[in-house]
Amino acid sequence: MLDVRRMQLLHAVVTSGSVTAAARDLGYTPSAVSQQITVLEKEAGIALLERTGRGVRATDAGRLLNDYAAAIGEQVAEAETALADLRAGRTGRLAVRYFATAGASLVAPAVALFRHAHPGVRVDLRLGEPEESLPELKQGRADLAIVVQPPGLTRAGGIRFTHLLDDNYLAVLPRGHRLAGKRVLDLSDLAEETWVGSEWPGPCLDAVLDACDSAGFRPDFAVQSEDYATAQGFVAAGLGVSLVPELGVGARHPAVVVRKVRNPVPTRVIYAAVRESSPAHPALPTLLNALHTIATPLPSPPPVRG
Repeated sequence: MLDVRRMQLLHAVVTSGSVTAAARDLGYTPSAVSQQITVLEKEAGIALLERTGRGVRATDAGRLLNDYAAAIGEQVAEAETALADLRAGRTGRLAVRYFATAGASLVAPAVALFRHAHPGVRVDLRLGEPEESLPELKQGRADLAIVVQPPGLTRAGGIRFTHLLDDNYLAVLPRGHRLAGKRVLDLSDLAEETWVGSEWPGPCLDAVLDACDSAGFRPDFAVQSEDYATAQGFVAAGLGVSLVPELGVGARHPAVVVRKVRNPVPTRVIYAAVRESSPAHPALPTLLNALHTIATPLPSPPPVRG
């Protein structure tokens, strides 16, 4: 098998025209270069150089290997440049998992901000719930996940969690409801109401149930919609009341009113999650900073309407 390093020595000799000149350029002794060329000729099974006065010139076989050595040198230089770009965060790929209501208001503007700093880094975005996103993160199929988790979390199962924002839940009532005239509701005001569920089982629903437990009751769910827009539709039809997070209110149904809630305020905590163990992409901190920048003023409370 031909040794690539010896081929590069051959290229230096052919380019400079002599063993002595190649040795001087590379910082070797002429005898060391000659020995390596002799070994390369044994590997090739054919003479690669012939003497011409004080110099040498390549044989047909030497010119053949010299061309390949030059091509290899160019590829090595390209590889070094590509690695330097990757180390500097100028190229590469980041895989991000997020949940639906974080997409438009948080993830999209953060990625747009990120691309100004790293236009050559591709960001692959895919919708996913925590039960899907966190395993993908652990397995290396994702670099960052936007998830809802319990308050105060920093590390768990090899994953580091960075707090982004607290997304408070709002009460959604049918227009004309007996509580619609109040600007702010105590959560216990909803204890005797029929409820429309808006959440899948998981950390978001847990945040609602924990708050209700603190207020001294368990919601009576008559409808399970597991979708914020659909929940508003059921509320508008008079089938119950609901709690919807501020990021999930979106386009408001014209037949509902939205009110703030207190004592306690139901809140889902949104985090950016990354792996602790594996080396991170150099541009990942920039994406995390962009998420923090966008999350700082969020969410914006919707106007209170009579």
